[in-house]
Amino acid sequence: MKILSIQSSVAYGHAGNSSAVFPLQRLGHEVWPVYTVHFSNHTGYGQWRGVVFEPSTVADVITGIEERGVLPECDAVLSGYQGASAIGEVVLDAVARVKDANPKAVYCCDPVMGDVGRGFFVQPGIPEFIRDRVVPAADIVTPNQFELEFLTGAEVRTQADVVAAAQALRAKGPETVLVTSVQTDSTPADTVQMAVVTGGGAWLVTTPLLPLYLSGGGDATAAIFLAHVLTDGPAAALGRTADSMFSIVETTYEAGARELQLVQAQDAIAHPSGRFEVTRLS
Repeated sequence: MKILSIQSSVAYGHAGNSSAVFPLQRLGHEVWPVYTVHFSNHTGYGQWRGVVFEPSTVADVITGIEERGVLPECDAVLSGYQGASAIGEVVLDAVARVKDANPKAVYCCDPVMGDVGRGFFVQPGIPEFIRDRVVPAADIVTPNQFELEFLTGAEVRTQADVVAAAQALRAKGPETVLVTSVQTDSTPADTVQMAVVTGGGAWLVTTPLLPLYLSGGGDATAAIFLAHVLTDGPAAALGRTADSMFSIVETTYEAGARELQLVQAQDAIAHPSGRFEVTRLS
């Protein structure tokens, strides 16, 4: 597949495209990365250097790709953190151009805006922009539980709540909803779950919860899921994504590292072992 990925970039570490591109390539896909920012490192360090690109610059790069006449070959558009609504408009325009050139292309949006315990960490207006403009244009969305609740206005406490909220989100436009970082009243202790919901059903997978927080994990998750769901279907994609992501986090934890150990875990990305059972919910 050929994937246009419009995200941030860091020189040191892994976040945005610096987290998404390598897994996609390791899975055998061609990636056209377009950067919205280029920083020395992710902002979790508290200090960083670099530049935020003007929306016109990002749009110009996309136009340059279009001028090569290759948009009909693009199978998917992937986007993550959108620092401003103007960047979001550029992404939506790119999606429209790709789909005009290739109606079979899909748009996968990781609706980055906040998390449980942290609340919103994006500029005011971005959550509403994602809810009202971006989600209806997406074919696949990958919210965490906090983002799912905001996007639907639902309170998620049970597995049934997860499925109902995801179906409500599907009603806004996307065909496939991957919910990450699921914690319900039936989630076993010291574990975390992911669920995928489509028109054909809902599935859940459970993995151990390791005591560390890593920037870029959601970016890698969305990329790996996109790669698998387009070729393997939702249930298989869920299991393979969970397996690869746990291996990445496990490798990072064992190394005592602050950054995702993507290169060290690359074999688990390319060849997930299937060690986690995927359960059908509906």
